[in-house]
Amino acid sequence: MDELNIEKEVNPHFEDFLFDWLSKFYFLVGGYGSSKSYHVALKLILKLLGEKRTALVVREVYDTIRDSCFSLFEEIITDLELDDQIKLVTSPMQIRFPNGSKIIFKGMDKPQKLKSVHNVSIIWIEECSELKYEGFKELIGRLRHPNLALHMILSTNPVGKGNWTFIHFFKNIGLDDELLYNQRTLRIGNTYYHHSLADDNLFLPHSYIEQLDEFKTYDPDKYRIARQGRFGINGIIVLPQFEVQPYELVMQAVHGIPESMKKAGFDFGFVTSHNALLRIAIHHEKKWLYIYWEYYKNQMTDDKTAEDIEEFKKTRELIKADSAEPKTIQYFRQQGFRIQGAKKFQGSRLQNTKKVKRFKKIICADTCVNTISELKELTYKVDKDGNIIEDEFSIDPHTFSAIWYALDGYEVSDLKGGKGFSMQV
Repeated sequence: MDELNIEKEVNPHFEDFLFDWLSKFYFLVGGYGSSKSYHVALKLILKLLGEKRTALVVREVYDTIRDSCFSLFEEIITDLELDDQIKLVTSPMQIRFPNGSKIIFKGMDKPQKLKSVHNVSIIWIEECSELKYEGFKELIGRLRHPNLALHMILSTNPVGKGNWTFIHFFKNIGLDDELLYNQRTLRIGNTYYHHSLADDNLFLPHSYIEQLDEFKTYDPDKYRIARQGRFGINGIIVLPQFEVQPYELVMQAVHGIPESMKKAGFDFGFVTSHNALLRIAIHHEKKWLYIYWEYYKNQMTDDKTAEDIEEFKKTRELIKADSAEPKTIQYFRQQGFRIQGAKKFQGSRLQNTKKVKRFKKIICADTCVNTISELKELTYKVDKDGNIIEDEFSIDPHTFSAIWYALDGYEVSDLKGGKGFSMQV
């Protein structure tokens, strides 16, 4: 960038990242104050000054962009004394460069606005963990240009390991996140990984780092996220008794359980949610719950789903399903399935959650990968005061709803010695 006569002091840990354009995906994760967002914005400015490109900057909620990404670009452009060359437009938000490059800003909460986006060769997803996985895949489809190399930059603070960002960039490829924390930067396949901490930001006041260090004594979760920049489990686990065992071992146990204690539950979904159908088995005496089979798909019409789960017609298994979808239940009945709506009432989410929590063990076969992904590290949502909301969770766990429905008519005795009962309808 010498020909543009730009001089800018940057944090050394980000120097290689600033000028690296060899990968398609760039995944930046780090603690608070590490300057990752600043250097992504600077990277984009330098690239668009040198090449005519259109870049798209995205957050989950459009209204959060002005005070975050847009103001960050404004700060850097002013600092580089490029105000006379680069034009910032506030309505609609755009940044226009002298060579014809531009940056446009969109929110995933207004997906219809994405349809007007064309010839985007770079996308930056800020706080990417806030997006749904379907939104990420939608944006990949928007990344296209006939001639230019395509790049997507994702930046985030670490979240729970159940979040799609960890599953996609680590779990699905067998990458241990500890390797990234140790090496700080990695390139695996078409993805460049970058980990940063507050210590990497030489412009950060020491008092800020001291504040982050204080989290260690009174908020370990926040300390891991903010100070250490590490993925993990955020908040209070909903099902601490959940464990995963090999399919063969689970089935050995299930074969010894009476048929009356084997049940199926079905949560309906379509676009962003999923059809989740589970088979479970209850060891009534031990108060153990086994999950041994799952069906988990979205974007499926009812007729296609009926084909996929046709075996239930042959076995005549009773399926308890979401009673909020009576038309769907009626359709499956007409197709020959033995299916009923599970009881719903005011407060049923909380009661169903408590019912599942009363099992001493919840044992899931390792073949039920989506159930494991949703439930192993499922945490409660919290209110503005930090108190847990007992019937709301960190994600929308479709497999949890399927378990609720499967258990309709069954009660688990609590630890006070009350008697449980089973009712086959």
